[in-house]
Amino acid sequence: MRDIKVASRYAKSLLKIAIDENVLEELHNDMQLVNDVCSNNHDLILLLKSPIVKTDKKTTILDEVFGKQISQISSSFISIILAKKREGLLGDIASAFIDTYKTHKNITTATVTTALPLTVGQKSKITDLLKKEGQGSVDLKEVVNTEIIGGMILRIGDKQVDESIKRKLTNLEMEFDENPYIKEY
Repeated sequence: MRDIKVASRYAKSLLKIAIDENVLEELHNDMQLVNDVCSNNHDLILLLKSPIVKTDKKTTILDEVFGKQISQISSSFISIILAKKREGLLGDIASAFIDTYKTHKNITTATVTTALPLTVGQKSKITDLLKKEGQGSVDLKEVVNTEIIGGMILRIGDKQVDESIKRKLTNLEMEFDENPYIKEY
């Protein structure tokens, strides 16, 4: 829990710097890259969290991984993270920055789970519907899960609408279990 607060504070600081320096989009792209690299490379995270590996070695490794792909401000920010011995939180900070960026830009992340991939028309209809509901800009993420049989599950923040066939079958099964006409002894 404490690490999430620390990551959030660093992310907010970086967002303020990005706004002040007018490089918000550039830093967002950098943090997206850092987040993708950290989430896809568990070994890198373990290396960054390791107290055995020296800070200068971690600096060299991060410079090799990101090198010229990120801006000077992002590179300096990562150097500060390393100097403060917070390198194990790099992925969390990048993720928190992306969330803070989306809040700043009024972008809502919606996740749609379906049994089959959505068509472009279906995606645009869902996006337009969410925009009409006052969600601002919508970042639509698609998940394909054949276990839901059909229909869709829409999740926005902590709200979820489950219109899947699997949920309807489960509800129907529970309804049949509560038969008022058969006395159970």
